[in-house]
Amino acid sequence: MANSLVQVRVDEKLKEDVTTIYEELGMDLPTAIRIFLKRSVQEKGIPFSMKLTDIQRSNKAVSAMQRMSQAAEEKGVADMPLEEINQEIQAVRQGR
Repeated sequence: MANSLVQVRVDEKLKEDVTTIYEELGMDLPTAIRIFLKRSVQEKGIPFSMKLTDIQRSNKAVSAMQRMSQAAEEKGVADMPLEEINQEIQAVRQGR
């Protein structure tokens, strides 16, 4: 199989830091990059977790608000003023 050259520009400090880490692991930077590329092929994607937990939480919150808005529309209370909503909540709490 023919070799292909891949060039990537990175911050000098990042390169120094990562080179030090990989040297401690007994490999050079090109070997580490090849490992990353091979694992990407094996995993059919990025070979480590990429978390968007904050974004996912935000999306869940938006979805919940949309569902509540839709439910309010369906029940005919979407235009209810905040004061009236608070009165309803107070009435329910007192009824416990």
